[in-house]
Amino acid sequence: MLNWPYDSAVLVKWMRCTVVDRGGFERGQRKWAGLLGEPGFRGQGGGWSRSRPGVVHFFAFWESRTLYDSFMARSHDRLAASQSGTYRDIQVRLFDYRFDVKTGFQPRFGDADVVRVAHCTVHRERAEHFALMQEKVWNPAMAGSPGMLRGVFAEADGEREFLVLSMWNSAAERAKYRTERVERLALRAQTGADVAAIDGDVVDLEPSWTV
Repeated sequence: MLNWPYDSAVLVKWMRCTVVDRGGFERGQRKWAGLLGEPGFRGQGGGWSRSRPGVVHFFAFWESRTLYDSFMARSHDRLAASQSGTYRDIQVRLFDYRFDVKTGFQPRFGDADVVRVAHCTVHRERAEHFALMQEKVWNPAMAGSPGMLRGVFAEADGEREFLVLSMWNSAAERAKYRTERVERLALRAQTGADVAAIDGDVVDLEPSWTV
């Protein structure tokens, strides 16, 4: 198992696209096993949206932006070539790790069935409050929820964008957390005052896509 490098500026990459050739896309996905030989690569997983037909999400972790940029310049296009024409509307965003959601994060996906991703754009003057409430209100609630395994809170460099990524052992357990607690927690954290826009999804992980 790869160790999570707490002493470095960890980069979190979130990719989303719409697949138009499922068979070709899935065949091409096998080529991404080549990531394992890349300096600084720490793990990648992904799967299908539960609510948006044909949409896939991927989440990748790198030790630093420098090593990631080196990979993009050297190897990315070669690995990506086999999926050319199999998807459209790709969106890629990069975030810097700030802290764990729960403790002891590891960039692995093998024991998770579902990932919840929340992409939040926050009012500039409320950014630090939003981060504080994530740490003091939302994180303890998620950490105490049965079925929640681990997660990451990350921030886009120089932006007002945050990524909250949580891994769950089943969609049913995540749904219990959502219905029972989210409204009350949002009031306590003053989320409505902090957040200008939020975009999220629930992703059924595809085990064969884990690198």
